[in-house]
Amino acid sequence: MKILTEPVRRDVLISTAEIVFDDEMIKAVVDIARELLAIDAELHADLEELLLSDGSEQENLWGINLYPEEIGEEMIEYDSLINIRPRQNNRSRGIEDPEICRRVNEVVKQWIV
Repeated sequence: MKILTEPVRRDVLISTAEIVFDDEMIKAVVDIARELLAIDAELHADLEELLLSDGSEQENLWGINLYPEEIGEEMIEYDSLINIRPRQNNRSRGIEDPEICRRVNEVVKQWIV
């Protein structure tokens, strides 16, 4: 479990995903305000807690699943229990606001090369 401090190559993510999940998926949490990406945990909630303890604010954290063997938008699945936030008008596990999805995508592009 870590907050990335430098970009990570797809092949490194693929090897990580193969260890944690059989379907080559890796869980991640994005801080859209600080433009941070935390990866490598069994639960999004663990990554969320890691970012909160590092100074992130709850309303900026969004859980995703990464499929590093996929290209472009197909690499990101906007699905996590931590995304259920009625007070932010997000009532499902998915990220319902297209602008937040765009920002999440931009942060992921910064960190995964």
